[in-house]
Amino acid sequence: MTRTPLLLALGLLPILATTACNAAGPDASGQKAPATAAASADQRPFTATEVSRFDQPWAMTFLPDGSLLVTEKRGKLQHLDLGSGQKHEITGVPKVAYGGQGGFGDVILHPDFARNRVVYVSYAEEGTLDTRGAAVARATLALDANGGGQLKDLKVIWRQTPKVSGEGHYGHRLAFGPDGKLWISSSERQKFDPAQDMSGNLGKIIRLNDDGSLPADNPFASQGGVAAQVWSLGHRNVLGIAFDANGKLWAQEMGPAGGDELNLIVRGANYGYPIVSNGDHYDGRPIPDHDTRPEFAAPKVTWNPVISPAGLMFYSGSLFPQWKGSAFIGGLSSTSLVRVAFDGDSAREAERFNMGERIREVEQGPDGALWLLEDGSKARLLKLTPKA
Repeated sequence: MTRTPLLLALGLLPILATTACNAAGPDASGQKAPATAAASADQRPFTATEVSRFDQPWAMTFLPDGSLLVTEKRGKLQHLDLGSGQKHEITGVPKVAYGGQGGFGDVILHPDFARNRVVYVSYAEEGTLDTRGAAVARATLALDANGGGQLKDLKVIWRQTPKVSGEGHYGHRLAFGPDGKLWISSSERQKFDPAQDMSGNLGKIIRLNDDGSLPADNPFASQGGVAAQVWSLGHRNVLGIAFDANGKLWAQEMGPAGGDELNLIVRGANYGYPIVSNGDHYDGRPIPDHDTRPEFAAPKVTWNPVISPAGLMFYSGSLFPQWKGSAFIGGLSSTSLVRVAFDGDSAREAERFNMGERIREVEQGPDGALWLLEDGSKARLLKLTPKA
């Protein structure tokens, strides 16, 4: 795959990149996995039904009543009633720095949302002197009788440090773990070296208490400062984090040219970027592979050609029993839905479904259906159910 240095400088590469759809990556032992051809529409074991459309959607999460919250990159939070199909805007969203890859990001619920109505949102915010950085805020969701509502008492609980120039590689994916902690992906903002610099939190996986305070058992807590937030380092552009059924955290990230990754996230581990990668720089300069530096944690799956991964979830439903325990990743440049199968800590791409459009987000619905958000303007929300 080719991504030009000019586009990289503009921070638009992961969005505009194109690649083949039948890539294969090495398995956990570092061997090449069998190629998986993308299944066409008539070969797919599911029917994809359009439910609604959104303007540059980025993330979604289901509420306990089965309705859906969807973020739109320009700075809107939409509430969709799946029964009526009606869509209403939620006010009180923070101001976002829209441009390039920046804008409104993730939305997730507090584990005790049914009682406290607390939600978490991530977004890009402006700094001084033409700088930007990701931020995470928590607020109370107050819905009204008409399906609209507002975010109340919004409070920023985390920020990327430092804010830097450019409009790419924010990351800011959110997840709650079985431990009740808030996990945040903080990408390296296309600045490379900060991923190894513990004086800042770029290129890291972050672990916080639900109020944004620092857990005393984080691996670098004794260092104090920003380092006390960090769980792992050496990451590039992490656009999906999710816990499997055994409570293990997995993250997918966009690599450089030819080096997308799926990683098992281990306490205190260094994943090596930009010192090592299974891809190369966009100008053709090689980057040493992971196997040249065994002190760095290696990915469980890599993709070359890349898939441009976006979104990550583990399937636990009964509607597709053959997929229980699998992970699903949306593919942007690959316009695909990728299924990953696991054997302990080993992983491999098992299937790839050609969706014909860039897939930004994937989630599991309350009934076990798979839900996809396409990327871009007039993007479709799709519900995937088994073929009759």
